[in-house]
Amino acid sequence: MKLTPLALAISGIAVLPQVVAEEVAENLSELVVEGEALSSPALSVMPMEDAKKGIPADAAELLRGVTGVSGARMGGHGIEPIIRGQSQNRLNILMGGAYIHGGCPNRMDPPTAYSAIESYDSVTVIKGSQTVLYGGGGGGGTVLFERGVPEFEEGERFKGKVDVGFMSNSNTKELAADLAAGAEQGYARAIVGYKDADNYEDGAGNEVRSAYSNKSGNLILGLTPSSETRLELNLEATREDDVLFPGANMDSPYSDADNIRFKIEHQPDAGVLAGFKVEAYNSDVKHLMDNYSLRTRTAARNMKTPTTSDTLGGRISGDLMLGDKTLTLGVDYQKNDRDAERLQGATTALTDDPSVVQSIMWPGAELKQTGLFAEIEMPVGSEDSFKAGLRYDKVDASISRGDEKPEVSTSPTPNDLYATYYASTSESKSENNLGGFLRYEHAITMGKLYAGVSRSVRTADASERYVASWIVMMGNDTSWVGNPELEPEKNHQIEVGVELADAVWSSSFSLYYNKVTDYILRDLARAQDGILVNNATATIYRNVDASFAGFEWDGTYQFSDQFSGNAGLAYVRAENTTDNRNIAQIAPLELTLGLDYTRGDWALGGLVRANAKQTRADLIDGSGQDVQETPAWAVLDLNGSYSFNDRADIRFGINNVFDKEYAYHVNRANLDPFSPEAIQVNEPGREVWVKASLKF
Repeated sequence: MKLTPLALAISGIAVLPQVVAEEVAENLSELVVEGEALSSPALSVMPMEDAKKGIPADAAELLRGVTGVSGARMGGHGIEPIIRGQSQNRLNILMGGAYIHGGCPNRMDPPTAYSAIESYDSVTVIKGSQTVLYGGGGGGGTVLFERGVPEFEEGERFKGKVDVGFMSNSNTKELAADLAAGAEQGYARAIVGYKDADNYEDGAGNEVRSAYSNKSGNLILGLTPSSETRLELNLEATREDDVLFPGANMDSPYSDADNIRFKIEHQPDAGVLAGFKVEAYNSDVKHLMDNYSLRTRTAARNMKTPTTSDTLGGRISGDLMLGDKTLTLGVDYQKNDRDAERLQGATTALTDDPSVVQSIMWPGAELKQTGLFAEIEMPVGSEDSFKAGLRYDKVDASISRGDEKPEVSTSPTPNDLYATYYASTSESKSENNLGGFLRYEHAITMGKLYAGVSRSVRTADASERYVASWIVMMGNDTSWVGNPELEPEKNHQIEVGVELADAVWSSSFSLYYNKVTDYILRDLARAQDGILVNNATATIYRNVDASFAGFEWDGTYQFSDQFSGNAGLAYVRAENTTDNRNIAQIAPLELTLGLDYTRGDWALGGLVRANAKQTRADLIDGSGQDVQETPAWAVLDLNGSYSFNDRADIRFGINNVFDKEYAYHVNRANLDPFSPEAIQVNEPGREVWVKASLKF
């Protein structure tokens, strides 16, 4: 592992200045881990307001700070989270209890793109398959963005908070306000946010097309007719404008989401029924991408792709207390409808507004999932505990426009494309998927040991199953074709770990192995089994067998009342065992080293982030998703805060102190014609940031 700037970075932390005052800044947000304040690689809860992270573009960028979590950058906004080598809908991501499926087939807008940091109070990361409560699949993990209930002091009826921030390099400006009013019978909360960024420069001084503008608004109305019952309605709107993507052939002039959520919670004071919850939600996403409105027109073939993604769902669950056992039973439902067309100009004029349907990329794709689940937790003796879950999912997938002919005469129908590549067409398909897990914990001196096994089943998403993009460029067929006959993906995982702690230190380690049958691989068409086309410029999907193995370690040490240190290490190895190939888009060995100093109202800290060289890239006869063996790198971030009183504080920092040019291996390839030397989308160079908060 070659980390050439590492020694210099550590020395930078060591010379942090000593600042004297009376008590630790009250608003300093640290990584909080569930379970007796132990650091756990398997489960973590992070406050969204993290003093050390500066001004992240979205919540996925914030999650990069969790050991074992990576993030793929395609532009300045819309980072794709990756947990233990798995991403996209291999993760169950819920926003306030609801699913939001993005509107871009190329995933310019993953669910976390709609996670305005100011509108959520915390995010929970559950790695691997350790619960059945939040939907089928989730072999990589589950991410829960959550809002709390406003809490008021005695006699208080109104409270609020305003945040203002600025970050250099990209000239990012941030403004957020969180206002709440409440009484005994209910509450109201309004959250608004605005963030605007220009293009940033990487460490070599190259401008990266990464500008974006984001606005969000939330209105939350709660009714508490008794101490046992709560009803809540949430109306949310998110607007993204002029989002630039060097890692794509198109940009996004707009990406809008409107969400409605409703929930009822009831917790009786006594009885077998400890509580139940009813949740319902609806999310509507409208997205547009094109190759001309936000960049210089370089060809007469102007194209745009308007899309919609509408999701309706809900969940009913209840907790039963059976002696010392807690049993959770429930049912959930989710229906997602997606439509997408690619339009091209009617003539060859550069000024044409594309209006002719060239491809029906999502041909009225509908995916319905109905799930039944049960999860039980119980003590075993005085020191051990056992947890288990079982889940059944009924899946129905269909399309309504499979035989519809695009307006361009040479373009095939979606079913024609499927038949050309896979010798099959499809209007509908059903699945019956069964999953579950077992987990055992054993208490030892200063901590615990744990072990778990699980099976989770993931159905193919709309793009994997139904995308139908037909395009010929310069004589090359560069079609992108989903496979309607894909089998669902089955993850079989085993994990063991240990958590230890005493008064001044903590350490946790987990080791996992995941054998995946029918792994859904995005690949290039080379006449593999079941693929009828031999064309290495066309993208297809097929089932293979795969394996994922890795480890995560977290540690903390309290050197003194003022100084504390933390470290994290994560590694995952992924292989397509059918073809003896590496799986693409897998992060290499990752390391973090941090040192924090707190005294009185001051806090200062430094963090080294480092990646080893990724030598296990999928390059030779590969899938086209990896572009190189990414070099090793290490960067240093500095941060600080000062609390004026219990209502006002200021936070500040410098990211990438030494202006290092670097990119995460999982970042998209830079397709910007004006930056031909860039291989991957580089991360920002040096950034100086400041953020002030006022509570009232």
